Amino acid sequence: MSRDRIVASMLPRQSLIEVISKELPRLNKTQTKVAKVILADPKSATESSIAVLAKKSAVSEPSVNRFCKHFNAKGFPDLKLKLAQSMASGICFAIPKIDPADNVTSYTPKIFDSAISNLVLVRENICHQTVNQVVQSLIQAKRIYLFGRGDSAVVARDAANKFIRFNLPVSSHDDIFMQKMLASQANREDVFFIISHTAQTKEISEVAQIAQKRGSTVIALTSRSNSLADFSTINLFVDIAENNGGYRPISSRIVHLVILDVLMAGITLRKDQ
Repeated sequence: MSRDRIVASMLPRQSLIEVISKELPRLNKTQTKVAKVILADPKSATESSIAVLAKKSAVSEPSVNRFCKHFNAKGFPDLKLKLAQSMASGICFAIPKIDPADNVTSYTPKIFDSAISNLVLVRENICHQTVNQVVQSLIQAKRIYLFGRGDSAVVARDAANKFIRFNLPVSSHDDIFMQKMLASQANREDVFFIISHTAQTKEISEVAQIAQKRGSTVIALTSRSNSLADFSTINLFVDIAENNGGYRPISSRIVHLVILDVLMAGITLRKDQ
């Protein structure tokens, strides 16, 4: 199923700093060295020569030029210009990484900075029209099923508790067999709201596919890179970086909770009309 039917897409307002931060896990060894130096101090990078940046990164000058081309810059001067524009936007979207050497005074602000940056990013790019479509679908649903796995199951249960307060016909399930059974008995009046940041397991996508074949509306709160979106009717894409090493995802869970609060506000206002 194409993702082009009803899609809540993140608009292309990404700064270069944000793009480099997101791309970091997929860069090769040499590119990663350059990226880390830039993200550690973007302002210094804009004031450096290519020779200085290459020396700080422990790479060659041609490697820096290849890094620039990788990020669609014509050369190092163009890359510096784009970095300066990123900083001039007022928000630095470089997501700080928690390192084993961090102590309480360093990792505490990193956690806050990561959450704040991602919340601002999503606020600036979320599609209001699609939020409205999701609200309308939830209000009109005969039954609402909120599904998640792992950390996302906690978010789904929190959403169910909120929806129940507004007398919405909602239930939350994190057991995959129960999810599949409910999806196989669904009909066109049902809405399946599935929350998954990474969709690392195939099962959650299979649940969406089963519900879709039954004619149900499937709403996915997920990232653009996974297969769940292929089996959803409405996609709320949240493409943010989780750059916390081996730690459990934090920022995505916070962003998901805020988006659910946005949906609850929409339901409240619609019901009051």
